[in-house]
Amino acid sequence: MIPLERVRLAEHCTLGVGGPARYFVEAHDEAAVLAALDWARGQRVPIRVLGGGSNLVVSDEGIDGLVVKIALRGVDTREAHGAVELTAAAGEPWDPLVQLTVARGWAGFECLSGIPGLVGATPMQNVGAYGQDVSETVMLVRALDTTTRRIMTFENRECRFGYRDSLFRSDEPGRHVILSVAYRLRPGGAPTVRYADVEKELAGRGIGRPSLAEVRESVIAIRRSKSMVLDAGDANRRSCGSFFTNPIIPVAELTAVEARAGDRAMPRWPLPGGQVKLSAAWLIERAGYPRGRADGPVGLSTRHALAIVAHDGATACDVVAFARRIQAAVDARFGVRLTPEPVFWGVAAP
Repeated sequence: MIPLERVRLAEHCTLGVGGPARYFVEAHDEAAVLAALDWARGQRVPIRVLGGGSNLVVSDEGIDGLVVKIALRGVDTREAHGAVELTAAAGEPWDPLVQLTVARGWAGFECLSGIPGLVGATPMQNVGAYGQDVSETVMLVRALDTTTRRIMTFENRECRFGYRDSLFRSDEPGRHVILSVAYRLRPGGAPTVRYADVEKELAGRGIGRPSLAEVRESVIAIRRSKSMVLDAGDANRRSCGSFFTNPIIPVAELTAVEARAGDRAMPRWPLPGGQVKLSAAWLIERAGYPRGRADGPVGLSTRHALAIVAHDGATACDVVAFARRIQAAVDARFGVRLTPEPVFWGVAAP
């Protein structure tokens, strides 16, 4: 294996910032992933795994190690016990896979339409949107344990899925390289319509009993209206999508937050276990950061307060500093701490 040297990582990330990788290689099969791991060990350099780069902030100094871009491809399906079991390699682009399942009438991914990135990222952060989480369909995750060099298989419960979280992201970040994911889908199943925005979009088109394809169309239309679909002509295109997760607080703290907000219409969603989910976008806008606000070369999307956009001349330091200012403003206004959603390489998360 002969890696490339000094490869600009900004070109491999949707945010478009970040320095170079000292070493860089694309892995097109599992043997290449193992070879990369062995090479990094032999050179005594750390290894980092890159997917689609749509949820990543890379430091301006870059990465002093080997960056392995996952390019494993392949999709297999089989019917079992009235379900369709679909196994996809980690380097498969996510949205084309969603499009395939919708076209075949397999329910389970339709609300996850339009999300950039690769299959391998879906269990990593328990990708979710518009009322669906990928953890609802994940059966098995195959992953290389970089500590033992063994390929492991994790069942759904072993993945420890949480809100935008999993074993692979939080317990020992970077230990596991996801190689493939197996999902269970529902052939002929009804689409998931749990989200008010989706219901409203469908109603606007006069659709009362939507098909999977119609739900996919609605989700993509909503995402496009918020600049949450990759589009080379969109001025908001250089982002990580939602930069912060929606905060979850104990019910006991809700009264204090409501008092600070002074608005009975503050969005909130009750959750099991005595918790409540709040809207990060609502909090951000009312803390003095409306859509389109910019500080130098970094600002919020003109279409969505959750997306931090990097403009020409922006650096990773600019992005992180802007995120910290938003966090401080929300904390001061509401007493709520926002948690960033992206992964950070070489730079401290805000």
